[in-house]
Amino acid sequence: MDDIDQKLIALLRRNARASISELAQTLDVTRTTVRTRLDKLIETGEILGFTAVLKGDAYDLPVRGVMLIEIEGKGTETVIAHLDALPEVQTIHTTNGRWDLIIELGTHTLPDLDAVLRRIRLISGVATSETSLYLATKRSHRVLEAALSRD
Repeated sequence: MDDIDQKLIALLRRNARASISELAQTLDVTRTTVRTRLDKLIETGEILGFTAVLKGDAYDLPVRGVMLIEIEGKGTETVIAHLDALPEVQTIHTTNGRWDLIIELGTHTLPDLDAVLRRIRLISGVATSETSLYLATKRSHRVLEAALSRD
């Protein structure tokens, strides 16, 4: 997969219903290029399917946590692009202070989490990291009420 394929996958993760025209415009390529690459990604098994993401999906992964990442040099955008292509990465936050990024992760098993942590640590530009697992989660009633009132 090249850079265009990775960007295409990242766009589809954000909105799997995006049209070929929208994807082409965002990627600054032709619709034919998007269609050809999409077909190839499906044919080779890189893309296994498309799905709807529901509100509760973010909490259905039993192994969750945060990873704090320090980036060397000016590679923040490159690191973020690599992270954004990983399905286990739920959210990416830029920060100030000692850590450059805080990412929220979700997997089905501890071995899955271990594998994604190793992949992240191998990304060029990642200098150091620290990971904490969520052991239990209590949702604030204020947060839940605010979310429900927006719906």
